[in-house]
Amino acid sequence: MSENDPRMPQDNNSKDPKGNDSPVNFKGLIFIGIACFLIFLALNMKSSTQGKSTTWPEFKGYVNAGKIDDKKPLELVRKQESSEETIIAHLKSDGIEETSSKIEVPVNVEFQKEELSELLKSNDLTYTPKFESNTMSAVMITILPILLILLILYFFFRQQMKMAGRGAMSFGKSKAKMLNMDTKKVTFKDVAGVSEAKEEVSELVEYLKDPKKFQRLGGQIPKGVLMVGAPGTGKTLLARAIAGEADVPFFSISGSDFVEMFVGVGASRVRDMFEQGKKHAPCLIFIDEIDAVGRHRGHGLGGGHDEREQTLNALLVEMDGFETQEGVIIIAATNRPDVLDPALLRPGRFDREVTVGLPDVRGRHAILEVHAKKVKMSEGVDLEIIARGTPGYSGAELANVINEAALMAASKGMKAITLSELEEARDKVRWGKERRSLALSEKEKENTAYHEAGHAILNVLLEHTDPLHKVTIIPRGPALGVTMFLPEEDKYTQRKFEMLDHLVVAMGGRVAEEIVFGDVTNGAGGDIKMATDVARKMVCQWGMSEDLGMVEYGDHQEHKFLARDMTATRSYSESTAQKIDSEVKRLIDTAYNKAREMLLSHREDLDLIAHALLEYETLDASHIKDLMDDGEMSDPPPSPMPPEIDTENKKLKNSEDSSLGDDISPGELSPVGA
Repeated sequence: MSENDPRMPQDNNSKDPKGNDSPVNFKGLIFIGIACFLIFLALNMKSSTQGKSTTWPEFKGYVNAGKIDDKKPLELVRKQESSEETIIAHLKSDGIEETSSKIEVPVNVEFQKEELSELLKSNDLTYTPKFESNTMSAVMITILPILLILLILYFFFRQQMKMAGRGAMSFGKSKAKMLNMDTKKVTFKDVAGVSEAKEEVSELVEYLKDPKKFQRLGGQIPKGVLMVGAPGTGKTLLARAIAGEADVPFFSISGSDFVEMFVGVGASRVRDMFEQGKKHAPCLIFIDEIDAVGRHRGHGLGGGHDEREQTLNALLVEMDGFETQEGVIIIAATNRPDVLDPALLRPGRFDREVTVGLPDVRGRHAILEVHAKKVKMSEGVDLEIIARGTPGYSGAELANVINEAALMAASKGMKAITLSELEEARDKVRWGKERRSLALSEKEKENTAYHEAGHAILNVLLEHTDPLHKVTIIPRGPALGVTMFLPEEDKYTQRKFEMLDHLVVAMGGRVAEEIVFGDVTNGAGGDIKMATDVARKMVCQWGMSEDLGMVEYGDHQEHKFLARDMTATRSYSESTAQKIDSEVKRLIDTAYNKAREMLLSHREDLDLIAHALLEYETLDASHIKDLMDDGEMSDPPPSPMPPEIDTENKKLKNSEDSSLGDDISPGELSPVGA
């Protein structure tokens, strides 16, 4: 867009890059300067009759010597603000060289009246009484300092009011900011992995550039586009790309900017925002996290007037009311579409809902390539390997993988990022950083090794499981041991047999502890929670129970809405609830018994893998397979190096971490089936 485009508010950038008013009040400074100048003039204002000051003896000498010019009358001047008199006389120009021919002689007529009369009469001179008033100077000297102080106080408090909330009278002004196209410009080339969503929103840009193309057949561009997706999928980035591509003004505001402590402020800001958009139409307005103001009406807790509902009503009217805003297109983003008001989602307001989902393997590869251009990669690094090994990662997580790999390479003093750093960064982003310095007792290490070995063996033996990626007893993140699984391809559905095997693998850690030690720990808490959640969904949501059939029990939603859930009633009876609990317990007990049976039959493999984990700490899938097939590893991993810890700090480190074993036990957040 050209800088002189009349649609753009040119005065914004001239004041401040962010479009804010200049913090310097030039008008106030000008007024204060004028006031100071007038005071200076008043203080230095002198009488027009001012001459050379002369004493009475000198004046008598001038008179007796005949140096007084009798052609110019003498004046006896009395000033209004003073009780003294002054004789104004003029010397003859040829009598003496003087810089000024006018002289002033202060006299006191009451005491010198006779002497003055005789002196002037003897020399044939007369004087004329005259009153001189300098009222203007006195008034200015008196009033102008007061006015100056008042002006300073006025502009000072005015500036303070502006600084505190942009002015006391500007609460209702919209906080929408115009996006500056000159800095950090984002285009569609910088957006990858969301091809369908990018194609839908690109129609907005094409319409704004050539509206006649779409209006030729009578079609109308959507008034609003709602972008829905999980956090980190690129909704805001997509909106910034629209701003970079569209040759129109682009305003950006957050949903929380409408919410204030005063009732009616949010609605006023909505109206002001659309008024700004109307002035610069055609334009785009992006509202991020619109669920802050667009929540379902009537589900709020408590009584009284709801400021948020009034703001939503104003938004509904402005988007599609009696006075529609032509040329103003609203783009909104949220990851909570289930809590939005139905009136906001209807056609005519948000005509189009664009789903920005998690990228597939090709999308992940494209996203990695976009972010890899910003860092220095080693030659021969195949990003396809990382793309295949990151199922379920969002665009933000993939960007974090590249950034973490760059930080790792820099900390090692490397000149470029290699595949090893990328794989380590992938594991760190999903499962946390390795904590090699965490001091664990030999008993806890052994318990962790058998726990993770139980998961790994069952994953290899069962048919319907994802391939094993890696097993480690190095604490990573909050877990003391991790068994990692990575699917070969992206999955959008799961079969019943896969979930049943998933339950068996989840029970492997607890079963291994019971078989080997005859006792169990709280390390299987995460496994039990995950297995219970899967089993309950199989029964209540997915109709995978033969006894309860293909019936949905309960209103299952991805997110909880507190006000709605508190008033919701259960849609099934108590007897059905008992059947559901019994069926969930049956699924988990069946998985537990199957896991116990399989691990008892592979007791030697359990010992082999656990001892290998104690020796090498981390084993890949190939190492597990070699141990189970041949009893030894053909290519064992390198022996781990002990962490470098200062001797002085070792006791302190042990004392700090000694309580950690009570809270986080082996395998407690093992990403089974991740």
